[in-house]
Parts: sequence; C-alpha cells; structure tokens
Amino acid sequence: MLHPEAAHIRLRDLQYAPDGVSVLGPVSLDLTQRRIGVIGRNGSGKSSLSRLLCGLVSPTKGSLRINDVDVFRDRRAALRMVGMLFQNPDHQIIFPTVSEEIAFGLRNMGLTRAQTAQRVTAALAQMGCTTWADRSTGMLSHGQKQLLCLISVLAMEPAVVILDEPMTGLDLLTVRHLQRCLTQARPALIHISHDLEAFDGYDRLLWIDQGRIRMDGAPADVVQAYRDAMEQYVADADLPH
Repeated sequence: MLHPEAAHIRLRDLQYAPDGVSVLGPVSLDLTQRRIGVIGRNGSGKSSLSRLLCGLVSPTKGSLRINDVDVFRDRRAALRMVGMLFQNPDHQIIFPTVSEEIAFGLRNMGLTRAQTAQRVTAALAQMGCTTWADRSTGMLSHGQKQLLCLISVLAMEPAVVILDEPMTGLDLLTVRHLQRCLTQARPALIHISHDLEAFDGYDRLLWIDQGRIRMDGAPADVVQAYRDAMEQYVADADLPH
C-alpha cells in the first residue's frame, strides 16, 4: 500500500446518472498530486464527484479506486483511504461530546478502546485542543465544529481528505486557522470551492462543466480561463446590472 502522502486516485470512464439522469461523466483521471482543487458552476457535478470519491454513492458505470481500493464496495478499507469535510458540520457531527465524536470513526476502523483513546488524545493535542475532550459538541461555535470535524477526519489518518466548501460561513480568523491546519496535514487534499483564491500553492486544478472535465492543469491557468469564461457568460446573457 502507498504511503498516505502518495495517494493514487484512479477514475476510469466514471459515470454517475441517478435515475437515468446524467450528472457526471464519463471521466477518466489519474490524480497523484498532494493538493488538487476542483471548480465549476453550481450543478456542474462537483459535489457528486466528492461523494463518489468518498464511496457515499456508487458509480453508474466505470470505476473509481484510491490506492487500489474500491471505496464504495470495501467500506472498512475506505475508512483508511478517504475522509471528507462537509460544508455544514452539523451534517457530520452525531455524538454529544468531542471525544466521542472523534472516537466513532476510529472504532469503526477496528481500533481497540485503548488504541482509540490514545489516538483521540494525540489528535486533540496536535491541534492545540487538549481541553476539548469532554466538551459538548452542541456548545461549540460553527467554526469550532468545523475544526472538530477536521480533527476527527485526520485522526483516522486517511490517504486523502475531500473538502467540499468547508470554509463557507466562517469568519476570516477561523478560515486562516483551518487553512494552516490543512497546509500542515499529511493526507493529500481534494478541495472543492467557489473561492478561486483558495488554490494558491496547489499542484493541480480541475474545472468541471456539465459533468465533464473542461480543463485540467496548473491552477493559475485554469483560474484565468474560468474567469474569462464566466465574464463572457455574463456578457452573453445580458444580465441586468
């Protein structure tokens, strides 16, 4: 198995068409870079791609593997391969205390209680949150909840972390803190965002349009092409000022 910092995501003729409606694909990609961004208009297929990558939904056709693991069919192995940070942490947090929330994924991975407790303590310490263990998740702020979700994901030491607009609704200070934590994180990142500035320093950027890869390359080049296309779209649409 590859080292967590050397994740290989392989998509082959991947298609997703729930109820016969094409949402994504066909897409064929090999993703090996450590920092990959994904952009596109609403409804372009970005979130569907994130759910496919996490194994939350099954491809209609084709295949998707991370380090040779089929993340939909092998859920136990998928826990070690990929984690996801959603836009709304309330859709992710299910336990009343911080330590229970972090422990849940670790126990599902098969760790013993002792191993889980040790991993929870280490994960909180790494993020400077050692006093959070017994804190009520319901009393956390929105930004603190998002940080807890990140801690829970990183505690499982996945090869890849999927970020689906995780900074939405956060204040600038919290955004900067999360960005710093993600920059230092070991796993590869696939970051879906409408914030084109979020991809500074990234290795690769994918532009999805109507379920297909419209452009794939260096972030600066893809961002410029995307900006130009959106400006042209607005001009052609003759939208009211």
